[in-house]
Amino acid sequence: MSSPASALKLENVLYEKKGPIAYVTINRPTVLNALNAKTISELRSAFEEARDDSEVRGVVFTGAGDKSFAAGADISEMANDTPLSAQEKTRAGQALTDLIENLGKPVIAAVNGFALGGGCELAMASTLRIAAETAKFGQPEVKIGVMPGYGGTQRLQTGLGRGRALQLILSGEVINAQEAYRIGLVNEVVPAGNLVARVEAVLKQIISNAPVGVKYSIEAVNKGLDTSLAEGFLLEASLFAICAGTEDKKEGTSAFLAKRAPKFQGR
Repeated sequence: MSSPASALKLENVLYEKKGPIAYVTINRPTVLNALNAKTISELRSAFEEARDDSEVRGVVFTGAGDKSFAAGADISEMANDTPLSAQEKTRAGQALTDLIENLGKPVIAAVNGFALGGGCELAMASTLRIAAETAKFGQPEVKIGVMPGYGGTQRLQTGLGRGRALQLILSGEVINAQEAYRIGLVNEVVPAGNLVARVEAVLKQIISNAPVGVKYSIEAVNKGLDTSLAEGFLLEASLFAICAGTEDKKEGTSAFLAKRAPKFQGR
């Protein structure tokens, strides 16, 4: 049984559930949803709530307002970091992106504006990224004397290739949504006014399918990136076998043969 969202006692993050969809919103619009330590901690609590709530089938992840998804680290906080505190904060950010990436449920980032630094890294950790035409992406950390710290050096090269990743990271260039789409950083670009509706439509399409099949498909893709092709095949076969023993597989095949819509239960 899920706990009420109010029990999370969040200040910088909004958590709302509508049917099978959870909405996680970074809520610091006056500072372009900059990511301080408190916000990272609250985001972790929100995503853990979504992960542990059996009623939640997917997550819409966005930023409050119309200017920013998350404009990176809170520089006023970062300016006072020591090497030790900086490492602790990067590890916390990496743990958050790992949680999002391996939630076991689809997370779609609705990128409504700036997704810079840690904001770009949070978007990359999401299962899919759909961007408003006004969105902008970048890893500009080198411009303030540091480097990506929430997994950007790893996820960018996995998604875009070494050359493009290094160009973005080393130049600190901020690119627009169309360029992000061209290089494969985002899945779709839509008018700003249609962003949430399009994200909801894609998410509803995904969650109409068997939850176990969706969960293990995400796991096979994510873990396959870190293994050899042969090991990836073995993982795929093992997870396929688990799916084959579920009630949802029986329901899905029966519904297909009977030419009716399936009613999946997630087991």
